[in-house]
Amino acid sequence: MKKVLTLFLILALTFPVYADEFPEHDLNGIIQWGQGGVTDVLTRALCEAAQPYFGKNIKIQNITGNTGANGLEYVYNQPADGYTLLLGAENPALYKALRISEYTYEEFECVYLIGDVTAGVIVSPSSKYFTFSDIVADAKVNPGKIKYAMTGRGGLQWVMAAFVKDVTGATFEQVAYPDNNAAKQAVLNGECDFSICLLQQCIDDYNNGNLKVLCIFSAAEASSLPGVPTVIEEYPGFLKYFPWGAFYGVFVRKGTPLEAIEKLSEEFSKAGADENFKKMLTGYEVNFLGYTGKEAARYIGNWSGNTIDALITSGALE
Repeated sequence: MKKVLTLFLILALTFPVYADEFPEHDLNGIIQWGQGGVTDVLTRALCEAAQPYFGKNIKIQNITGNTGANGLEYVYNQPADGYTLLLGAENPALYKALRISEYTYEEFECVYLIGDVTAGVIVSPSSKYFTFSDIVADAKVNPGKIKYAMTGRGGLQWVMAAFVKDVTGATFEQVAYPDNNAAKQAVLNGECDFSICLLQQCIDDYNNGNLKVLCIFSAAEASSLPGVPTVIEEYPGFLKYFPWGAFYGVFVRKGTPLEAIEKLSEEFSKAGADENFKKMLTGYEVNFLGYTGKEAARYIGNWSGNTIDALITSGALE
């Protein structure tokens, strides 16, 4: 028996397991949102760019529903071996706070954080509002009567309403629509007074003159919207919440072997640096981050903390 153990140790030292042996077979990528959406388009493109570096296929599947929680829970219930990837957006960071799921990004490792997207306040070209301050002032005179197009509890506009209430004190009549595009259309056709929209989803309408962007929720101007002010020019109190925006990344369950995490981070970082991929990000108004490891965890932790603080302060979680 002793000789067998000695032989085993010799073999283990002679033939160690290196990170570059992962993956031994194809990987599975689970997108928590539907086909054709921004999460779907960006993460599919990243996986396609990464496949040559892995030397294996990444098989993509969309598992939707429950604000993306169905896809996240599916990945959580797979072995923590690095072969099942969650291709997700920012929503899971709030799942526990919103009682959507018992799992959040605290149960996952971010192997690659692609980037984030800035949001802006939008109105129709014929709107009586010329600045965000105009909307806030009107809302204070007519509390709960200014119609705000949104997508429901946990969505972008719902979260931003908490920020706005915390910083400005303004509240609105929140009118729910099934998705961001429907909310945008409600502003364009006059059903609602305003909304908050990701730049990637409103830039074409802005360029075509179909809507106005009154300000953006960022500390810096957007190159695609020259002259459009940042919200902190009117309300510096928003600065405590920045950087903030929808974000996209690749995640694996905690407990995944370190060598697999390192390999995934390394190869997705190569794919993320591809010039064609970066050009696509620019077209989608995505601010490139390219974070891995502690840098990615710090970003998501700050994002989650700031957002939950705003939800608590505004009373949105009551």
